[in-house]
Amino acid sequence: MDALFTSTALVALAEMGDKTQLLAMLLATRFRKPVPIIMGILFATMANHFLAALVGHSIAGVLTQPWFRYAVATSFIAMAAWTLIPDKIDEDEPLKAPSKAGVFVTTLVAFFLVEMGDKTQVATVALGARFDDVLAVTAGTTLGMMIANVPAVLFGEALAQKVPMRALQIGAALLFFVLGLWMIAGLQGWIG
Repeated sequence: MDALFTSTALVALAEMGDKTQLLAMLLATRFRKPVPIIMGILFATMANHFLAALVGHSIAGVLTQPWFRYAVATSFIAMAAWTLIPDKIDEDEPLKAPSKAGVFVTTLVAFFLVEMGDKTQVATVALGARFDDVLAVTAGTTLGMMIANVPAVLFGEALAQKVPMRALQIGAALLFFVLGLWMIAGLQGWIG
């Protein structure tokens, strides 16, 4: 349960103001079809984050040395700094669904590709390395993405104007930072 809850909280907060959340708002305002957009986000996230958690888990299984655990803890602290840098997306660029693909496939492909190398994917790799449960990490990170992106799809522009994104980014950064410090403290034997 720890892997599920930690993964959900970290990704939900890290996703606030992230480029994939901005993409969700952009898709919602351009296509105005929330169900296929939400389903595209769900399936793209499950696939992307399963692979990311699997990579993290595989690396953790091979590299069990203390230096690797310090590297994972440090990556959480680096994620804290990265989370403070807001993402931007070019809203002036026209967005059209390919004629045969439709909104679902467009969302699925766009989200999968935009998530590559994104901070939430990197966080999923780190969470996969930290926890010994790929499915719980995948479920948690996917749930976190949905918690952040479903309201973005449903409420789009109104949400962007009312939610203090900077405060949420700072909260996410603090969570990443505390998790990194917590891991280092555990490695040093300061906590049980």
